[in-house]
Amino acid sequence: MRKLLLLLAYTSAAVTEPLQYVSHGGLLTHAPVAVHAPVVHAPLAVEPVAYPRYAFNYGVKDPHTGDIKSQQEERDGDVVKGSYSLVEPDGSTRTVDYSADDHNGFNAVVHKTGHAVHPVAVAAPVAHYAAAPAIAVSPYGLH
Repeated sequence: MRKLLLLLAYTSAAVTEPLQYVSHGGLLTHAPVAVHAPVVHAPLAVEPVAYPRYAFNYGVKDPHTGDIKSQQEERDGDVVKGSYSLVEPDGSTRTVDYSADDHNGFNAVVHKTGHAVHPVAVAAPVAHYAAAPAIAVSPYGLH
């Protein structure tokens, strides 16, 4: 008598191919069988979306290196507003006020305050030398 054994293996929500085991005089062999099994769907886990909101600021004031800068920014949903400033190498201060949102995009306004101080290049004094008198030397003495 031939016995059929259907084996369905499920891994996660996927169905693997079932196998048919056939007995031939005590010897079991297998062959794939087309079986339509229901697909089991795992429930979807929905992650809650947090409303984006933050505010921060920082600053650096290092008189040894001259590194002086600061920034502040805040976000409420899809609207970001902030500003930053820094002391330029010429001594002036650059301040940038910016904002960004879905309607207006990114906008920045740059302000420059203070007076730029550029070092004046001082040329080194030029030395003028008079030509040395020509002296002729021969094996017979000075001429």
